[in-house]
Order: sequence, then structure tokens, then C-alpha cells
Amino acid sequence: MSYLELQDLHTHFSQRGGTIFSPQHHTIRAVNGVTLSIEKGEILGLVGESGCGKSTLSRTIMQLIPATSGAVVLDGENLSALPKSLIRKRRLDFQMIFQDPYASLNPRMTVFSTLSEAICQRHPNVKGNALVERVKTLMATVGLDPKVMQKYPHEFSGGQRQRIAIARALAPEPKLIIADEPVSALDVSIQSQILNLIKKLQKDLGLTMIFISHDLGVVHYIADRIAVMFGGQIVESGSADRVFHEPEAEYTKKLLASIPQLKTTA
Repeated sequence: MSYLELQDLHTHFSQRGGTIFSPQHHTIRAVNGVTLSIEKGEILGLVGESGCGKSTLSRTIMQLIPATSGAVVLDGENLSALPKSLIRKRRLDFQMIFQDPYASLNPRMTVFSTLSEAICQRHPNVKGNALVERVKTLMATVGLDPKVMQKYPHEFSGGQRQRIAIARALAPEPKLIIADEPVSALDVSIQSQILNLIKKLQKDLGLTMIFISHDLGVVHYIADRIAVMFGGQIVESGSADRVFHEPEAEYTKKLLASIPQLKTTA
């Protein structure tokens, strides 16, 4: 069995419409029969346009949204079958990096408070100097100067805030990280820094990750394998090089054609 398996996963929502006198109910099939597997230490790039179901799929894997049917199996355990009382404890094993680091960080908490809180979720008995040293090590791991640990999120740039968010995701020592559009809100030069950091962390820590993006070029750079999502379904998957250079699905070809190309004149 693979490290993470999504088995015929469905996440549907009911939407009301019509009028008071003629009410109607529609079913939105945000995730509609997704089957995927991810190996330990692998980065899977999940790519597709806005509204295709990527974020809903990620939140279903995180157990933030209950699946309508199907299973999410992490390291041999069916998370979808666990009661809510156990999901909260198991969530330490799967963490998320969000698109907007400023919105995902508590503006009233310093970097030290943010990271130490996350560390203590896994190691509640770590305190004092031992906790400070863990925070320092974690900050250094993501390329931040430990001297700034008493600063607040608004005192950092966008790229620095995303490094803090990555550190917070790493703090509970998770088995799986889901990165939902983690560089789309950053300047291009900062994007490359964060992508290179993620690649380094994968190599050094053996991270297992789902990297979500609408940009097939970014996903090709960061991922080992790519899954292309459209209309709540996976329309193509394979190695990053194969999907990028030899796409089979028409939708994948359209995504590739949409990547901006620099034209030069002789």
C-alpha cells in the first residue's frame, strides 16, 4: 500500500436555488471519484484551474470537510472512518501551508509563540531553554534568523511570512504536508526562493507533500509526479516530465498552451 491513498473519493455539496414558491436543490460534485496514491518522500503536484476542486480535495484529505464517500488512507489507517474525537489528535500528522501566509498567521502572536505552540502540540513536556532551542533550529531550517523570533507577522515581508508558515507546518513533525497555492501570492523572485526551500526540505527531511497550484510550470519544477484535475476528477497523472512534455489529456494540453512564452525577434 502506498503512503497516502485516495480511494474513489467523493465530496458533494447541496445547493439551494429556485424561488420561495418553487425551491430547487442542486448537488455540486466538487470532488467526484478521485483515486490517487502518493509514495513516502514524494511530492505530488496537483494542478488545475480555479474551481476544479483542488482546494476541496485538500480539505477533504485534511478531514476539514467530510467526504461524501470513499476513503483517505494515510500510512495504512483510514482517516475517513475515524470519529471526530480522534481526528483532532491525528491531524498533527498532516499539516497545511496556505496561500496567504498573513491571513493564516495569528497577528497577535510572535514567531516564537506561533512555533512553540505548534511544537508543544507534539511535545507538551518541552519547555524553557529546550523549547527556545527547538524554535531556533526550526527557524534556521527555513532560512530565518532566530534573532527575530519575538517579532510579529506584520513586521515581515511576504516571503518571510511564508517561511514562518512553513516552519509552523513542520513544527509538529507531520507525516504529510499539503501546500495549497503556497507561492501564488508572492513576487516571482520570492517564489523561486520558496520553491527551492521546499525542494531542499524534501531532500533533507524526506517530506511527503501534495503541492497544489494552477501553474503547471511551477508544478513541473517542484513535483516528482503530477495529477491534473478538471471538473472534480483526475484527468491525467504521471511523472512530472512525462505529463509536462508528453501530455495525453486535451485539458492538460490547454494548460500547457496557456503558459506565457517569451518571444524574441531576430
